[in-house]
Amino acid sequence: MLTLANAELTVSLIDPAAEQARLGPRYCWGGYIWQVSDRSIGTLLTGPEWPELTPLPHNGQGLPESFRHSTTEGAPLLWDGAVGLAPGSGALGRDPAGNIIVTTPCEWQVKLQDTRAVFRTDQTVGRWAYTLERTIDLRGRQIVSHSRLTNRGTTPLKLEWFAHPFFALQADGLLRVTLPEGTRMDANHGYQLHGRELTLPRPFIGLHGGHLEHLTLPAGQPLAATLSHPRLQHVRFATDFTPFKCVLWANGNTLSLEPFLALDLAPGEAREWTLTYDFGKAL
Repeated sequence: MLTLANAELTVSLIDPAAEQARLGPRYCWGGYIWQVSDRSIGTLLTGPEWPELTPLPHNGQGLPESFRHSTTEGAPLLWDGAVGLAPGSGALGRDPAGNIIVTTPCEWQVKLQDTRAVFRTDQTVGRWAYTLERTIDLRGRQIVSHSRLTNRGTTPLKLEWFAHPFFALQADGLLRVTLPEGTRMDANHGYQLHGRELTLPRPFIGLHGGHLEHLTLPAGQPLAATLSHPRLQHVRFATDFTPFKCVLWANGNTLSLEPFLALDLAPGEAREWTLTYDFGKAL
């Protein structure tokens, strides 16, 4: 693991060259935050298989981000016949069983300082060419994840990106999330929304006992959420962009709040965006 650290927190990042067994086509390899630890109380993040030490790459843990080669409904975005592209992961193909795999990983240049890591990759796959730079900053009890994607090719680069943070449930398996005023959600059996406060009416059980739901966020504003935590006063999560959709998912081990960004970059165009995580003081 690559490590950022200060007097309060330690951030463990996957080394995209040395730890490829943890990686696959779903999550971006550079800047993948695997765990955040408080120096006095230990680990702060979980994952779908938590506390499994070697979860399946598709499940992962921590604070991964994904550059989607297809929509969540399965419509292809960055595919040209049998060749696909997941920026930040690499060229895609299929194994004999039809599963999507990374056939040519992108190569990362990494600059590591005590509290900052910068990951940069340039890759050409078929008719697409891009540069991706990911910067992870540790600032006190705050982590800032910044991405900049540039289309270096001669054809549009159209894809979806989303964050997939895995937040820790309370000791009783529940969680409280304070969402922006005006957030809406259809009635469902997994979650309840009263005003700004979203709750789990009952704990989910195990890896497969989860539920996925879509949130309708207020139009024209970034996402800002405050979550309960078993050992912290709170965790605050915010974007600097307006998500075009937001998915809520949880199982018996974790809860994920997933803001989506639609990217359609003309040749030569670049887009950058930021996520911020504030980890409150220990209880």
